[in-house]
Amino acid sequence: MARGDEAGYVRIARELRDRITAGADGYRPGDQLPTLPELSAAYDVSEPTVRQALGILRGEGLIETRARAGTRVRARPPVRRLQADRYRKATAGPPATAFTRDQGIGWSEYRLDKRFERVEADVELAALFEVEVGEQLLARHFVFYDNDQPTQMSTSYVRWSDVAGTPVADPINEPWPGGTRAQMESLGFRLVQVTESLTGGMPTPDEVTALRIGAGVPVFRFTRRHIADGGRVVEVAHPIVRRADTTIVDYVVDLDNEPA
Repeated sequence: MARGDEAGYVRIARELRDRITAGADGYRPGDQLPTLPELSAAYDVSEPTVRQALGILRGEGLIETRARAGTRVRARPPVRRLQADRYRKATAGPPATAFTRDQGIGWSEYRLDKRFERVEADVELAALFEVEVGEQLLARHFVFYDNDQPTQMSTSYVRWSDVAGTPVADPINEPWPGGTRAQMESLGFRLVQVTESLTGGMPTPDEVTALRIGAGVPVFRFTRRHIADGGRVVEVAHPIVRRADTTIVDYVVDLDNEPA
């Protein structure tokens, strides 16, 4: 649809979006937008048309409306880079996990919501673990916070036969310094590989609620596997979810040893 043909509310949403994303010359985080009557008069449209425009921006996570407080521009989390080597073991320093390294935060700035339950592997999980359907697993549901801002969520599965009766099966021990790698090593597994696949899409209602994002904010979904000696898959995170508009995924491909 050409701009000249676009609906009035789409045009208003576009123009307000441009001002919100313009930086210092536009609306800044925390700024209050004009009222419905003011916007209606400014754009010479009805208030329902303005509401439709604001609904688009609200779905994109750009604005929020609170009772008796009006509509304000939402603060956007900083962009974070996920480095290719984030699962490598830290050689020294304070407690850390891949998440705290990704976010650039200390242990005191990190917290988790957590819920553990026993489940049976369905067809998809059985294929990821390379086990039979029905294998007993421990599902660990996490929401990760960076200074009280929910930033990542995941469901991490481990084999029940590996963790039953160990500290890994007790949620009181989360967050675990060193993350999943340190947990698996505490059980005697020597991890030799991490695989990760990435897809993108729009968030589910549960993801919108947990990450406090607009329904129009796209997300990345990662599937990660920790693999031990002998090719044994000892952990599957499926999925790890992050908002895509503030996440950069870095990959490094070493070409030094490729065949001639």
